[in-house]
Amino acid sequence: MVTNSDCCILPLLETKPINIKGRLTYQLYATSVFVGICLIWAYRFSHFPATKDTISRCSWLIMSFSDIWFGLYWILSQSVRWNRVSRSTFKERLTVFPAVDIFVCTADTKIEPPVMVINTVLSVLAYDYPPENLTVYLSDDGGSELMFYGLLEASAFAKHWLPFCRKFRLETRSPDACFSNIRGVNQAVDDLQFPHDWLLIKKLYDQMQERIEAAMRLGRVSAEMRELHKGFDEWKSDMSSSDHQPIVQILIDGRSSMSLDIEGKMLPKLVYVAREKRTHYNHNFKAGALNALIRVSSVISNGPIILTVDCDVYSDNSESVKDAMCCFMDEENGNKIAYVQFPQSSYNVTTHDLYASCFRVPNELEMRGMDANGGPCYIGSGCFHRRHALCGAVYTAFFKQEWYGETTRNENESASVLEERCKPLASCTYEKKTQWGKDVGLLYGYPSEDIVTGLAMQCRGWKSVYLNPERKGFVGVAPTTLLDVLVQHKRWSEGQFSILMSKCCPFLYGYKRIPFALQMAYTLYLLWAPNCLPTLAYVTIPQLCLVKDIPLFPKVSSFWILPFLYVIVSQYIYSLGEFVLCGGSVKGWWNEQRMWLFKRTTSYLLAFLDTLLGKFGFSELGFTVTPKVVDENVLRRYKKHVMEFGSDSGMFIGLAFIAMLNLFGLFWSLKTMVMDSGTRALDHLALQIGVCIVVVWINLPVYEGLFVRKDDGKMPTSVTCNSVILALIACVSIVLF
Repeated sequence: MVTNSDCCILPLLETKPINIKGRLTYQLYATSVFVGICLIWAYRFSHFPATKDTISRCSWLIMSFSDIWFGLYWILSQSVRWNRVSRSTFKERLTVFPAVDIFVCTADTKIEPPVMVINTVLSVLAYDYPPENLTVYLSDDGGSELMFYGLLEASAFAKHWLPFCRKFRLETRSPDACFSNIRGVNQAVDDLQFPHDWLLIKKLYDQMQERIEAAMRLGRVSAEMRELHKGFDEWKSDMSSSDHQPIVQILIDGRSSMSLDIEGKMLPKLVYVAREKRTHYNHNFKAGALNALIRVSSVISNGPIILTVDCDVYSDNSESVKDAMCCFMDEENGNKIAYVQFPQSSYNVTTHDLYASCFRVPNELEMRGMDANGGPCYIGSGCFHRRHALCGAVYTAFFKQEWYGETTRNENESASVLEERCKPLASCTYEKKTQWGKDVGLLYGYPSEDIVTGLAMQCRGWKSVYLNPERKGFVGVAPTTLLDVLVQHKRWSEGQFSILMSKCCPFLYGYKRIPFALQMAYTLYLLWAPNCLPTLAYVTIPQLCLVKDIPLFPKVSSFWILPFLYVIVSQYIYSLGEFVLCGGSVKGWWNEQRMWLFKRTTSYLLAFLDTLLGKFGFSELGFTVTPKVVDENVLRRYKKHVMEFGSDSGMFIGLAFIAMLNLFGLFWSLKTMVMDSGTRALDHLALQIGVCIVVVWINLPVYEGLFVRKDDGKMPTSVTCNSVILALIACVSIVLF
């Protein structure tokens, strides 16, 4: 907060509604679409087949259910489109800088290499923020000495890296990202000394990287390296990633001469934490790791603000902390805010975003809509939390956080004493018979612990804020293979659907606690998994009915064709316009349509089934970490916009089956039109044929992978054979039935 010469309080945060003039136009358009949807529903109810044919009746019922579902889902989507806001901050007005604890989480050195992790750590260590008020914690859930060694190397390199960033005011403060983009960085630096210093710091980084990678190749830290720090004594020969004692090591304590950089300035504190893991204890995945960090940090630094960052997401805006502080410290609304969420972006997406990893529309539009209705959801990474709210506090109108005099705790205790005090807090038994994971910290029992935790905070009366500055605050790694994307979305959608099926369902848990529009917005994402059912219906039932010559849509000559055409065409045009306005391209939009179909027919289907099986006790909660190591050949094809299959995964069999079924349906419809001179078929089956053509067009990369490509990324022969056989069986069965 700050005051001007007239003693008036100047705001730190400004909120503006978006596109007020265009809002009425959109609302009129949305109303017309709603009328069209109602007419489609009316057609489905009034034109139920009079025939007693079982296939016709069942197919009609399934398509009616699908149209009702898509209509209701569209209504839910309006909750994030009718009203939106944008936020801007006034960082120059900040006069108080509260302590901030930064949590970086990693789990496995094989799929999350230490070099990648320490780049994230170095990027947040280098924030443009008073270093005495920053403490960075690395949670290593694998308890690997290799990760500890990487962090130890990073602590030494930071003494050179932070002064380098300050001197040239670099914004890209991940060393790897900076050195990979020297041309872009150099254009922003008008200093003749820069090339010389850049070469020196690059040499230091390359040497550090080589030492870490040499240790990774060896599979252990050499005896010479182990002598560098007493912390290596924690690693015994009988330890494993799933069975080890708690380890807490303070690498930079903020007090000794070892905590100064080469210019004699203070470095932020740096702490390594590996919570205790035992095979007979439930460790609650990432939520358990973050809760252990909350407890450990409360003893070492106790910053009132906590930033959570995934290990593959580096900071690309040195002033993101200040932006977040403007939200928390705003005089008018700051005390209501539980967390400030930044969007997730990826630096390695292709020009037209082959796997739709940018989340353009959610980032640029939908999250702003949630912000207008009470606040965005917590999406796991790039989120600043108020410790008070994260630890279960209920918001009251009388709450007011005093920022003045905020300092770190236990300044008089040595690092070794603090380490020993923290170990019990990271033990397996500490949470027994406590409220941790229930009302305190991140909630347990959900793969999407982030979303349900954010919802719980909002239901306790807190608000949240979405900040999307021009320069992205956080940039991560997008998957480079189709299977990795599908597995990632399977985990996300399963976690979201499990929330909907639990006591934390927004319409139950959030009733009278959060605005109804925000309940709708949450449900929009929690219904990803069930979306598989109507989508599967649309890509299978009309195609099979083509083989049987069963019409499922109005005749072209009928009035009832108009609402179908209007809703379908207008929604596709609007979706394209929305995507382009959010910064995408036409080809990128088409890639997104393709990926939505792929995800809904594979990832979401498996997530839907697994969640239901879990509810009946037939499966257990899981958490799959997406690999961050990329094969060079895969990367080369990815950069050329070539889809990566190359696996006999059941997901690919499902994709190929749908592709072949639609191809057979299209051929059959062409045969029918030739035999009937095309007139009757076009009148009765035009929309069905149109759906079939669209699905075939979307699946062109699948056909290429099945029949054309010869590289390692093509569809395996087993997938090709199985999909063709299954599609033929489905078509023959429908004919014979």
